Amino acid sequence: MKTNGNTILITGGATGIGLAFTAKFVEHGNRVIICGRREEKLKEAQIKFPQINTRVCDVSSHSDRETLYEWIKEEYPDLNILVNNAGVQRAIEFKEGINALISGDSEIETNFAAPIYLTAQFMPLLLTQEEAAVINVSSGLRFRAIARMPIYCATKAGIHSFTESLREQLRDTRIEVFEVVPPRVATSLGREPDVISGGIPPSDMADALLLALKNNEFEIIVG
Repeated sequence: MKTNGNTILITGGATGIGLAFTAKFVEHGNRVIICGRREEKLKEAQIKFPQINTRVCDVSSHSDRETLYEWIKEEYPDLNILVNNAGVQRAIEFKEGINALISGDSEIETNFAAPIYLTAQFMPLLLTQEEAAVINVSSGLRFRAIARMPIYCATKAGIHSFTESLREQLRDTRIEVFEVVPPRVATSLGREPDVISGGIPPSDMADALLLALKNNEFEIIVG
């Protein structure tokens, strides 16, 4: 697949892996639109990359997703790559009961439901393009769950399964389906004050993605 001259939407594109994707796609001559929940982070990204376009959007919200699609369809009808990157990671203790699950951001809505709904929402637009792609970001934790983040691990395993099914369904179209499988990456996840974890630089993930797109390698496992 070509790595330049695309029009690309990256969810969660203002921070972490999403921002690294933004930087790499801009560097390679693509038109990039990013969305995210925090307007201040979108503004910071646009200061770094004045050529990008931004939109405040909470992908866990049905109405926000619909508004995002209508805006993209009107302003960027040549959009040909959707990057489902936005994610939330929480430690949840089930011995504390239902309040532990519902007291914070919904990993199920952000990590799992949103990529599925956005893919369906944007499918009519992607099908009109000569070359298109859906890129889903899962996690190395799809392989082996860890006890303290049960919902995060489950949603990433679910995204892997969805990606495999979607790739098979779209085999007879011009839409390619990629899965990015990060290891531990030095990013912050969620709405809490930024706490950067240890791990590989986000730029390593962006480099791997561009190489995989160029070579049509559909499962991108790094580390």
